Amino acid sequence: MSGRKTSRKQFKGIVVGSKMQNAVRVQVDTSARHPVYKKVVNKRKIFLAHTEKELKEGDSVTIRESRPYSKNVKWVVVEEQ
Repeated sequence: MSGRKTSRKQFKGIVVGSKMQNAVRVQVDTSARHPVYKKVVNKRKIFLAHTEKELKEGDSVTIRESRPYSKNVKWVVVEEQ
């Protein structure tokens, strides 16, 4: 093993759920062009992210890939805007 660090995925999103302990639901909106019809299609995905901070719904945050904290929580909140 070379021990070098790989870059991890990072997204900006909005907190849509904060009822769990040490975790929040983050909604990430992206847009992509359809390969056949060339129309811009909006996509929306929910990620579960670990955090120690008290965040509330509507907060804008940046999340990054991390080690699994539980079965579904595989992201961590890096910063809040």
